[in-house]
Amino acid sequence: MWRMSLPGRPLVGLTVLVVEDSRFASEAVRLLCLRSGARIRRADCLRSAARHLKTYRPTVVIVDLGLPDGNGADLIAQISRSVPPVPVVLGISGDPSLEEVALAAGANGFLSKPVESLAVFQQAILSGLPPESRLPGVRLLSDDVVQPDASGLRDDLAHVAEILGNAHDTGAIDYIARFLAGVARSAHDPALEAAATALARDHQAGHALAADLARISSMVRDRLANVAGM
Repeated sequence: MWRMSLPGRPLVGLTVLVVEDSRFASEAVRLLCLRSGARIRRADCLRSAARHLKTYRPTVVIVDLGLPDGNGADLIAQISRSVPPVPVVLGISGDPSLEEVALAAGANGFLSKPVESLAVFQQAILSGLPPESRLPGVRLLSDDVVQPDASGLRDDLAHVAEILGNAHDTGAIDYIARFLAGVARSAHDPALEAAATALARDHQAGHALAADLARISSMVRDRLANVAGM
């Protein structure tokens, strides 16, 4: 079916499993798959991904490097050793420096959030396919981008607000900083991304976090109110 794809829909016949805890980022990938002709399934954690992989064999797996129940690089390494192999495994993160981690784990390529360009998304998958499965003369929609619905961003911000209200250990703080930085990057919110990055930096340095957490809580509340008004 790969050879039956139409111009502008070069991923017809492919199934994509995206392992991503952000609803906003997942929605962007869903739209990219829809526009490209691919089917999509979503897992929001390592445990859910394992269930999916026991049930069916996707053509493409896209794995976020920071997941709530572990490191996405471990899943990439596991998939890269599977038999029969998954044709294309991509890492994805809001932190571009993690590309080396994804590739070292066995990924075919890396997507840096926000992933909005059809050309970037399609090329990352097509370049990872085995030579006999690649389509000649594929026309990519280089001028087209996707814009996820704000409901996904609202869900992500509400998730952060809930974790902030119940954070009692350092693991929760690490996750908040990592998750929120990715969401902020996907939402083109540099101020929120900077606040999340500062939280991660201060936590790693062993500094007091009360001011960081208070600032982030206030920013998340403000953005939730703005999204609710859209």
